[in-house]
Amino acid sequence: MSAVLEWLNNIIWSSALVYLCLGAGVYFTIRSRAVQIRQIKAIFTQMFRGKSSDEGVSSFQALAISLAGRVGVGNIAGVATAIGFGGPGAIVWMWISALLGASTSYVESTLGQVFKEQDPKTGEYRGGPAYYIEKAYRHTKAKGLFKVYGMVFAAVTVMAMSFMLPGIQSNAISGAVENAWGTPTWVTAIILAVIMGFIVIGGVKRIAHFASLAVPFMAVIYIIAAIAVTLINADQIIPVFELVFKSAFGIDAGPEAAFGGIIGMAVQWGVQRGIYSNEAGQGTGPHAAAAAEVSHPSKQGLVQAGSVYIDTLFVCSATAFMILSTGMYKVFGDDGETIIGTGRGQMVESIAATPGEKWPQAGLDTMISGLGAGFIAISIFLFALTTIVAYYYMAETNLVYLLGRLKNPLALTIGKRALQVLILIAVAVGAMSASGSAWALGDIGVGLMAWLNIIAILILQGPAFKLLRDFERQRKQGLDPVFDPKALDIRNADFWDKRMAKVKSGEAVSEG
Repeated sequence: MSAVLEWLNNIIWSSALVYLCLGAGVYFTIRSRAVQIRQIKAIFTQMFRGKSSDEGVSSFQALAISLAGRVGVGNIAGVATAIGFGGPGAIVWMWISALLGASTSYVESTLGQVFKEQDPKTGEYRGGPAYYIEKAYRHTKAKGLFKVYGMVFAAVTVMAMSFMLPGIQSNAISGAVENAWGTPTWVTAIILAVIMGFIVIGGVKRIAHFASLAVPFMAVIYIIAAIAVTLINADQIIPVFELVFKSAFGIDAGPEAAFGGIIGMAVQWGVQRGIYSNEAGQGTGPHAAAAAEVSHPSKQGLVQAGSVYIDTLFVCSATAFMILSTGMYKVFGDDGETIIGTGRGQMVESIAATPGEKWPQAGLDTMISGLGAGFIAISIFLFALTTIVAYYYMAETNLVYLLGRLKNPLALTIGKRALQVLILIAVAVGAMSASGSAWALGDIGVGLMAWLNIIAILILQGPAFKLLRDFERQRKQGLDPVFDPKALDIRNADFWDKRMAKVKSGEAVSEG
């Protein structure tokens, strides 16, 4: 089974997907005139503007849901894996993928807002790639093709988010908890299933409330700990920057010579783990973006671009500096066994032979002996739990897209209950499974979604850039931007057409 998963993973994560992700980011950066840099102030101010309503969550809650999905095990174990197989230079390529990916995130999340729908039963907003893939070209002769495309994406997402990805997160939790306190994996599996069951049955509002409390807390504490470790090793800050940049671009000089020879692996592992962590282009961010109550789709596009920065430039970098500044790492060759280089940590030979959460744990132990295991276990528990919750929300959104077309409330209710049971089983089984298979399965899910979504947004990108120009024009006029689809000749934005009709008739609408 593991051989089959590895074979599929190598096909999906060939160099073609790496180049597609980077190429799309470069293209969107050029076309938007580097919106992720020009609008950096708006990106962070929009995060805290707008209020929730009975139908939608606030911009901050949408950001929290998005970060719940983005900030997970990939920010700890994934970063260590990137360093272990791509060398320290993989971190630079993670940064590059985040910088370019922020423009991709703007495009996909703006499209998610434009083509969102309102659930007729609950009143909640729902949207995502499946919705914009189907609706953007609904007025053309190609509508049948894009409807099938949307259904394929939705089916892949339901499968990935309910079955393929949760196991990575629960597996990391059980492993970290067992390592720290000796808790049997089956006990952790039961605890996770109970907590998850309580949260997901509460719907998007409970998910948003949970995420808005847990995500900021866990991220801030983790970053503070990383800063403390780095400051204790302050004399290594400049050498670490030299190391990662020389390794990233194949500069054979000094101790970095061994890493300079694996630039291809640095790019591959940096981009792959960067995409897994920040999810730019994967199609996850648009689900959270669509749930937000805003007056203009570009507001959420910018907020979600910022979430990529928070995930990679802050949280992933925190892990990287904990590992690199303490020298607690090894770099392996293509066979995964031959060591081609090691860090300069005094106890580097004692760290785990397999890259993972034990590397930053070892880095923390250099500050206070015995601190690492417990702190990393708590961090992984919070990071991974919120990620699983976000996975459920995205799986449910795509299930609603698929079953909602049947116009059968009973089928939808049964489908939701079945999905809840499936993800709880996946969480429990993942907590007791081997980590290698869990990661391979997760990589396949992420890769399939990325292929489908990036190709889609390259085709459907037009409205996102119309909206960017409209947003910037209204801001220059001193206005709080409001979206009128007819004024921009954007078709099939059904929710916004109805909203604007209410505005013109004098009916009150929620503002965000």
